[in-house]
Order: sequence, then C-alpha cells, then structure tokens
Amino acid sequence: MPDSLFDRSARKLAVSLSINSDLYAKAQASGIDAVQIVEAALERALAARTTETLRAEIRQDMEALDRYIAEHGDPAAELREMYGPV
Repeated sequence: MPDSLFDRSARKLAVSLSINSDLYAKAQASGIDAVQIVEAALERALAARTTETLRAEIRQDMEALDRYIAEHGDPAAELREMYGPV
C-alpha cells in the first residue's frame, strides 16, 4: 500500500471555490493558509472515503467466504485435518 493516497509532488491546479467571504477574510487576516487547510481537509476526506470503500469490499469478501463455507465446507478445517495443527 502506498505511503500516500496521492502524488504529493503533482503540480498545483488552480480551482474556483465559493466560500463564506467573512470566514475567508478572517482566516486570511489571521495568517491562516487556506490552500494548506483545504489540501489537509481533502486529504482527510479522501482517507476516510478510502477506508469506507475498503471496509465495504472486505465485508463483501467475508460474506462471499461465509456463503462458500456454508455451501462447500471450511477449506481451512479440511487442511487442518489433512496436515494437523501447526
């Protein structure tokens, strides 16, 4: 798994966002770097979404395994019977 969810060396892209003007003005006056904040927030949101997606995929895989075991038996149990405990 990569260390990062995105290419940190990718070029910057100019985008247009509509945000509360008073909030932006006060943040800017306070020395807050809006670009840094937006990038950090997007990174957290992407990480959360990636985690949700992976959990859903794992849940699907576990359900498929449960169905397989219900229909065909537990292959791990068969291997333990064949080779004994490890």
